[in-house]
Amino acid sequence: TRNYNMAMAHQGLASIPGRINAHININLNAIPALWKSATRYSSSWSKIPQGPEDPILGVTLAYRDDPNPKKINLGVGAYRNNEGKPLVLKVVRHAEKVIFQKELDMEYLPVIGDKSFIKNAVKLAYQGPNGLADIDMKHFAGIQTLSGTGACRMALELFSRFMDKPPVYVPNPTWANHTNIIKDSRCEAKTYRYYDAKTCLLDFKGMMEDISEMPNHSIILLHACAHNPTGVDPSPHQWDELSALMKKKNHIPFFDMAYQGFTSGDCDKDAYAVRKFKKDGHHIALAQSFSKNFGLYSHRVGCLSLTTGSQEETNAVESQLKILARPMYSNPPIFGVRVVNEILSDPKQEKLWRVELKDMAERIIDMRKGLQSALEKLGSTKNWGHITKQHGMFCYSGLTPEQVDKLRYEHSVYLTRNGRISMAGVTPLNMDYLAHAIHAVTK
Repeated sequence: TRNYNMAMAHQGLASIPGRINAHININLNAIPALWKSATRYSSSWSKIPQGPEDPILGVTLAYRDDPNPKKINLGVGAYRNNEGKPLVLKVVRHAEKVIFQKELDMEYLPVIGDKSFIKNAVKLAYQGPNGLADIDMKHFAGIQTLSGTGACRMALELFSRFMDKPPVYVPNPTWANHTNIIKDSRCEAKTYRYYDAKTCLLDFKGMMEDISEMPNHSIILLHACAHNPTGVDPSPHQWDELSALMKKKNHIPFFDMAYQGFTSGDCDKDAYAVRKFKKDGHHIALAQSFSKNFGLYSHRVGCLSLTTGSQEETNAVESQLKILARPMYSNPPIFGVRVVNEILSDPKQEKLWRVELKDMAERIIDMRKGLQSALEKLGSTKNWGHITKQHGMFCYSGLTPEQVDKLRYEHSVYLTRNGRISMAGVTPLNMDYLAHAIHAVTK
């Protein structure tokens, strides 16, 4: 080897390719072609860039990798019990047993989904106090969807195809996925004022001004209850005013209702806005999710319904919804809707479900009260009253991105950088630690 290297050096660099070729018997002139061929063969997807991590899912991944035993995950929007564990409702377990005992088949559902489920979903939203005495489905076009996300997507695809890709106005802020769905449906996302960062409450005056200035017949996305991410909702009186203004402007209300019953513990109270708008004669698009209020997160149970003027209109809308769904996912899943149907079709089981739902909502309310009290006892000079004035799963804390970063890196408390706290992640076991951490980063 030594003699070979010395000879190579003596002959000069120009002779290196030939000498190497002589010793290892490779045609160096063929290497560029070989490399080009290999690259072409192995990089069919090379033009696909790395995408950004979903902010909420990214929080969960970072939480899982943290070895701190005191770590807290306040990012995921899924209910946890007082021990911080996922909860399957007792009434859901009972429904599962009943379904298994029936030994039902696993045939495809129709593209439209389970019609009895769609009617049950519409009844839950519209029938009852301040609502309809009975449901006539000839005035409701509906389709079973892949939870609330799927319901929003189906609605936007319908708007895009038959309303010439219209702008859709969303509250600022709104659930981040709303904007993704709107853009992917080839519509334009625009915003209206909603949240007042100074008070951490509703900017109703700004909201009304923006909606009054929109072009007539605009599509306006509204959170029916438990606004995500802020937890800030209009009062019943404010919903009344909003309905009157939107009726005057002939706007189209597009409600996203992911938390019915989870906000106050009362399904009828949480449906006030939807029922009021129906009573006032609006033609409504309604996206419903059954993930939170039934705890059926992985079963993707949802419904999109639109109020119509006639049976003919209902038939036409449903025909187009089926045309949209067929190439997208073909048929919806069956087991989750069987669980919901089993509960909502049995008055006794529905009553038990409402009790368990109220228990979940009240635990969240208690955690709000406890966290506010704990912060005040620590001597925090910041006003934390918005924690209990907001509603539902989330609290828009008012924490800055920098403060959120400090919570993560100094205290192992994980939430999204907009300061949204999932109150379901707060428990009696971690409340004091959380309060001390928040107090430390907000002094």
